[in-house]
Amino acid sequence: MSDTQQAAAGRALYPSLRDKRVIVTGGGSGIGAGLVEGFVAQGARVAFVDVAEDDSRALVERLGNGTGHRPIFHRLDLTDLDALGGVFATMIDELVGVDVLINNAANDDRHTVEQVTPAYWDQRMNVNLRHLFFAAQAVVPSMKANRSGAIVNFGSISWHLALADLILYQTAKAAIEGMTRSLARDLGRDGIRVNAIIPGNVQTPRQEKWYTPEGEAEIVTAQCLDGRIQPADIAAMALFLASDDARMCTGHNYWVDAGWR
Repeated sequence: MSDTQQAAAGRALYPSLRDKRVIVTGGGSGIGAGLVEGFVAQGARVAFVDVAEDDSRALVERLGNGTGHRPIFHRLDLTDLDALGGVFATMIDELVGVDVLINNAANDDRHTVEQVTPAYWDQRMNVNLRHLFFAAQAVVPSMKANRSGAIVNFGSISWHLALADLILYQTAKAAIEGMTRSLARDLGRDGIRVNAIIPGNVQTPRQEKWYTPEGEAEIVTAQCLDGRIQPADIAAMALFLASDDARMCTGHNYWVDAGWR
């Protein structure tokens, strides 16, 4: 059985996620597509945003042929905060509220210290950090009105390992862990839980372009477990954290890295 088949087999079902209203950022491909698929399989009502229109529309068509709610896609560049506010308002109207926000979108383009300019710094922070806060801000009123909600931010193992050529990505991802702790404190009394998932190296088409087969073998060797982490493995943690089973989990990081540290 392949890693992908193992990750998808025997998925847990969370009755509390049925008909929950979920927004996913960067949901068109890779980990994001695994998240959308996972929540749809739980019977949740999912809206997602991405800049990749072809991949996103193909995902909607594939999942829309199943028995769950058909996911809703909106094209959105998350660095455009004016557009973010409008699209999030539309999605919340379409879903008639929101129960779960999955802040997944990011971009891990490689860069050296010498290549960083002030403009590139701002652009990388906008791509990898700023929109998580404003997406959370956009959903908080609906969650406060319901006296419940779950926000799941995505960090990265990369800065814990101090990987090369990712200084701005790692700076943003380190900040996300601080943001998660702060939001959990400020929103907890309104019944809103905020956690972070820290993925290891997940086998997606994007990640495979950075690694040779030899490089992937080195990753597996560095893990405690054999095999490659799949998007469904990350989705499994997100589903738990979004469900009522995690009702007393907030303000913490949850690692899915096969022990790669």
